[in-house]
Amino acid sequence: MKPTGISALVCGVFAGLLAGCGSVPFSAVAETPEPTVVPDVSRPASDEIVYFVIPDRFENGDPTNDKGGIEGDWQDHGYRPEHRAFYLGGDLKGLTSRLDYIKGLGATAIWLGPIYQNKAVQGPPGLQTSGYHGYWITDFMRVDAHLGEDADMRAFVDGAHARGLKVYLDIITNHTADVILYRECDDPDQQTWTETYECAYRSKADFPWTTQGGPDGEAINDGFMGDAEPFQTEENFERLNTPNYAYTPFIPEGEEDVKNPAWLNDLRYYHNRGHTTFEGESSTYGDFAGLDDLMTEDPRVVDGFIDIYKDWITRYRIDGFRIDTAKHVNPEFWRQFNSAMVDHAASLDIDHFYVFGEAYDPDPGALARFTRVDGFPTVLDFALQRVLQDVLVGGEPAARFVPLFRADDLWEGGAASARLAPTFTGNHDMGRFAGFLRAAHPEMPESELFDRVRLAHAAILFARGVPVIYYGDEQGFVSDGNDQKARETMFPGLVEEYNDNDLIGTDATTAESNFDADHPMYRAIAEMAELRTTHAALRRGDQLVRLAELDGGVFAFSRIDPEGDGEILVVMNLRNEPRRVNIEVDARSKAFEALMGACAKAVSVTGSYAVEIAPLDVAVCRSAPWSDVQ
Repeated sequence: MKPTGISALVCGVFAGLLAGCGSVPFSAVAETPEPTVVPDVSRPASDEIVYFVIPDRFENGDPTNDKGGIEGDWQDHGYRPEHRAFYLGGDLKGLTSRLDYIKGLGATAIWLGPIYQNKAVQGPPGLQTSGYHGYWITDFMRVDAHLGEDADMRAFVDGAHARGLKVYLDIITNHTADVILYRECDDPDQQTWTETYECAYRSKADFPWTTQGGPDGEAINDGFMGDAEPFQTEENFERLNTPNYAYTPFIPEGEEDVKNPAWLNDLRYYHNRGHTTFEGESSTYGDFAGLDDLMTEDPRVVDGFIDIYKDWITRYRIDGFRIDTAKHVNPEFWRQFNSAMVDHAASLDIDHFYVFGEAYDPDPGALARFTRVDGFPTVLDFALQRVLQDVLVGGEPAARFVPLFRADDLWEGGAASARLAPTFTGNHDMGRFAGFLRAAHPEMPESELFDRVRLAHAAILFARGVPVIYYGDEQGFVSDGNDQKARETMFPGLVEEYNDNDLIGTDATTAESNFDADHPMYRAIAEMAELRTTHAALRRGDQLVRLAELDGGVFAFSRIDPEGDGEILVVMNLRNEPRRVNIEVDARSKAFEALMGACAKAVSVTGSYAVEIAPLDVAVCRSAPWSDVQ
């Protein structure tokens, strides 16, 4: 096969390094045998309960890979089990060994944090951290040696599929590891993402593509028309052959070929404009925490990433992608990339392939925009998370849910598309829900903490959306903050900042193994997960808000049977006092049975249903089939 596009370019530039370029595409990898297990996971995404795990923090199945095969000390290999900022030892073998634990919780899919080969350590002396989280990629084509080998990834996916668990792989296209430096502001021995060296963002207006050093500088890149959508052609970007328009980027000695595929080592495929401020233009073009920001407007970069991630689908029959930093990449990229992933999966008979993006924004309208403009099938529902935090941590009234769900009509495809949005209570970036509660209410009794965390999970398991459980929440983990502080180990750990945490519902600490299937939070989530899995209305049914008190804490909604033959009423009391309320129901709902909590057996007046509900509790009441109503 003759390489075309970016494949041909890479073969031309790196012909001396890539033997056989004339016969294989640039992204080709060693042939992988067909999976030994044929998955039976063709159900729609709306049916899933997702378990999100960072593999380094879950279970250590093979201590021999803790250092990733790298010689030296922790500053070289990044393994430092007593420090939260470094590799702690979890791996794919460990995760595979705990698949039955995950399935027992009621999960039906696993969102696997990035598992690609990372730059082990970044940062100047005293400020180093490691790539344990997976977002500092150097080799996009293989598993990080700290986590195992390609065979371990195969065993994990096969093991998950054999249990009916889907696998969603966390992917990154916005940036690579921090390798590129700028001569104007960097020391070759330091890295750019720390505050030690400031490489301020330089805009396209102040530092045009076609001059060096500003509008009055030396002319370069003759004929380049910019990167707006009409000019996103390979012919135009071939004219952008000098990357020195804003800064003078360079690759430190010894790292010239550290990235794979090889085209990622070419400075022309990066924006090279300095650090993002996360505002305006820099949000798309700036280096995210110093990480090398890719020129995703260049069609050669688009093609390159399409080839990379097609290969992961082909090799492992992945069931979907969670896409990192979606808001920091141009919409034109996503419209091509997302459709290419879904189409490629379909060509392999993976018709259920699920793509969801991370757009860190609590505004429901802003989230909906990514489905209309950027072409995302769906995005993580940061808006619902914010409302849960406002009402259960901040004490705001239940009415906060009304504008949130009213905005569902803004999604491309309307409310049906909103039902595919992954919902969550907290995550690896913002922190854990229990941590929000503990920080806001340090004197709150543990029993109340438990009830409020349970209610938050009830909301994501019963309301519209695809629930995501953050690993460890089911074991009562209470983080001290966000980011690294919310990434504890499930296996016995040595990090004192984790081990001194007072967990909910247990006397255990993170210094012990925390895979207790009898933990009360594990059991509570498993019970709710079973209800969701058993009743199609809780997975696929239309949602109607029935009551959201303007000043109080009662929130009630119905999920309508997909066949139109009944409703399931969910009533949540978000406050500390018992309540008796009348809730509107469908006129055909004459009798109810309790699926969870206390439910009256019959309505006293057509269309009005009386509910008595305990403090911080949830009731799930199913109507008799409407077809039985005479």
